[in-house]
Amino acid sequence: MYGTMLRHRQPGAGRMPARRGASRMVAKPPVSARLSKLGMSLLKKLGGLLLLAALGAGSYFLGLRLMPYADQPIADVKLEGHLSYVSSQAVLDRIAPFRQASFFSVDLAGIRSELESMSWIAKAEVRRVWPDRLVVHLEEQLPIARWGDEALLSNQGEAFAPSEVSHYEHLPQLAGPQQAQEKVMQQYHVLNQLLRPLGFSIARLELRERGSWYVTTTQGIELLLGRDHLLAKMRRFSAIYERALKEQNANIARIDLRYANGLAVAWREPVAPTAGAEPAAVH
Repeated sequence: MYGTMLRHRQPGAGRMPARRGASRMVAKPPVSARLSKLGMSLLKKLGGLLLLAALGAGSYFLGLRLMPYADQPIADVKLEGHLSYVSSQAVLDRIAPFRQASFFSVDLAGIRSELESMSWIAKAEVRRVWPDRLVVHLEEQLPIARWGDEALLSNQGEAFAPSEVSHYEHLPQLAGPQQAQEKVMQQYHVLNQLLRPLGFSIARLELRERGSWYVTTTQGIELLLGRDHLLAKMRRFSAIYERALKEQNANIARIDLRYANGLAVAWREPVAPTAGAEPAAVH
């Protein structure tokens, strides 16, 4: 006896399920097309470079043609800065040889160096202004003291030697080793500030080779300060002067402050029978 078996088949049964994430196959362009595209890209880049080169060459040759018209002789020099010790004409005379050059060839560094070699010029700045002008800005030395017998000392602590030093004898005189110019100037400012409330000002300040400081006031009194603890010594002098010496300052010749706890006074004339010829020590 034969039987028949019927099976119910679901729709779509027997088909292979589609694989997820499968990529589509895209045909690549032929090699000849790719080479053609690469060649076009290279040609574009090469064309751009050639264009830039042509523009550069054109600008260069145009510049050469125009240079004789643009590079004019120096027609004017403008001076800036307040001048008190050197005349404008002296400055112009000093840079006259440089004005023979043209606008682009003029030696700005040479002009600056030449001007700063003048004794009264502390700093010079030079620049071009189109089409034919130079602008020169000058800063003069500002003398605050004499340095030794043959030079002046600027507010920057630099010594310079103008020919007319003798015209500045009213300035205080500072002296010391050549390399100590700035140090002496700074000490001058400090000591002058300390002496001013007492009615003194400094006529001469000297730093000697062994480091000792000597002051002469405008009243003619010598102060021997020694090497160390100058501020402490000046405070001690101030206190003792106000208490015991102020009324006799016209008769003081020298005050020695090199003592640990006091000072010694040398008088121009004896002020008391007990003073004698020896300095009077004050504690």
